[in-house]
Amino acid sequence: MPTIVADVVGRTLATLGVGHCFGVVGSGNFQVTNALRANGVPFTATRHEGGAATMADAYARMSGQVALLSVHQGCGLTNAATGICEAAKSRTPLVVLAAEAGGATSNFAMDQPGYARSLGAVAERVHSGESAVEDTVRAWRTARDERRTVVLNLPLSVQALAASAIDVSAAPRLAQVVPSADDVAALADLFRQARRPVIVAGRGAREAGPALRRLGEVTGSLLATSAVANGLFHGDPYALGISGGFASPTVARLISEADLIVGFGCALNMWTMRHGRLIGADAKVVQVDVDGAALGVHRPIDLGVVGDSGATASAVLSLFADARLGYRGAEVADSIARRGRWNDEPTDDLSTADRIDSRVLSRALDTMLPAERIVSIDSGNFMGYPSAYLGVPDEFGFCFTQAFQSIGLGLATAIGAALARPDRLPVLAAGDGGFLMSVAELETAVRLGIPLLCVVYNDAAYGAEVHHFGADADLGAVTFPDTDIAALATGFGARGLTVRTAADLGGITEWLAAPTGPLVVDAKIVSDGGSWWLAEAFKGH
Repeated sequence: MPTIVADVVGRTLATLGVGHCFGVVGSGNFQVTNALRANGVPFTATRHEGGAATMADAYARMSGQVALLSVHQGCGLTNAATGICEAAKSRTPLVVLAAEAGGATSNFAMDQPGYARSLGAVAERVHSGESAVEDTVRAWRTARDERRTVVLNLPLSVQALAASAIDVSAAPRLAQVVPSADDVAALADLFRQARRPVIVAGRGAREAGPALRRLGEVTGSLLATSAVANGLFHGDPYALGISGGFASPTVARLISEADLIVGFGCALNMWTMRHGRLIGADAKVVQVDVDGAALGVHRPIDLGVVGDSGATASAVLSLFADARLGYRGAEVADSIARRGRWNDEPTDDLSTADRIDSRVLSRALDTMLPAERIVSIDSGNFMGYPSAYLGVPDEFGFCFTQAFQSIGLGLATAIGAALARPDRLPVLAAGDGGFLMSVAELETAVRLGIPLLCVVYNDAAYGAEVHHFGADADLGAVTFPDTDIAALATGFGARGLTVRTAADLGGITEWLAAPTGPLVVDAKIVSDGGSWWLAEAFKGH
């Protein structure tokens, strides 16, 4: 049945299969958004395009589905820029539906394709009524199969053209990238020669967990992850958790003593390898990635394997007849069990009468929260505490939108993650700076009735800058009067709780008994003098 391009684009995407659309609706994206809704795609209206972009990013990461972002022409796209750039850097399968003004006389006119490319996204466009379906399918397949963020520009002049709605169906995924036999043999030989091998899984290996667990068993490897893959090996007695700045002293020691480090779908960048200090002088380094251009970008490697992580692990397994002890054994397992997490490390309690130590707060939260949780992390000096102390059940329990290192993405991340996994308790950990930067989306969480626990580590400052520049600097630009964030939350319709001591945490227990709607915890934290992970991070700046 003939209809217009905007309707056809919406119907095509719904037919192909997308999980959720987020956005702010204006005149340019009204028709296509309503077409999506009419064809069964859930839509969440947000208070800012930046929040919508990050919600879509988080939803795609935690659901495994392509997500959509719908924005108005010009300023709608620029408002979403930070979230789009984060998604693009993270290789999130996301399609941005961006209305596009034509002609230099429009206030909304800009070079949207060039702008999209500057953010690291793929720029596409719907060119005509005749090509509308083909253009839309191409954008969707690029997002799904290449794990790319695609900006699909919808010119206003084209949206209103007549188009034929052609029946489409979701095509099968592209075949896995299979490693060469020579590379598989070389990697197997390195595993055989190693006495202390460590596997580090990253974003590109999140679907390869079972194969990597088995490879660890057979090759005697310890198992670690980058931050974005946190939880992938949960429950394994030889799982080290997050490698890098968030690692406990015990985990850092075990990784640094490895004689073979194999990164699967992992960049082995300065964060994951502590600027290379977790790689021993005599250790061999291998990187496995579907993208050959990614190999060796962050550090020299001894072997680069172009291949899917799961396919590569399975191919190496086929060359092993028997399991090797390798790095595994009772002593190592005992060390991991006793001191593998920061929760098990003895630390001084810096709490005062009116301010709580972040470590005390984080330990207590880990104990009181249900195991089935999904933790989202904003950026800032505080972020190592919830990342290291709050355990998660699997790789879908931790959402870490940090590729662009922007503060202020946490609240939207938590909302998107919560909608992707409604079976889990969503938990946000944010600093006061990042939370206040994005607080408009608290109304979105309230409106949706999400039982979201927002824990704000409030030091009344941009804490990273305070500790980076030091007490001798003029810190007036990065310190602020204390804000009553709990009271602010009630103005949005959420519940608010101020925490100054461990005794105040009982309010969280009460809320957990019947978690309806968001609870915002204004945790007044004591200065830590600069967190351990921050000192590591700033060595790269």
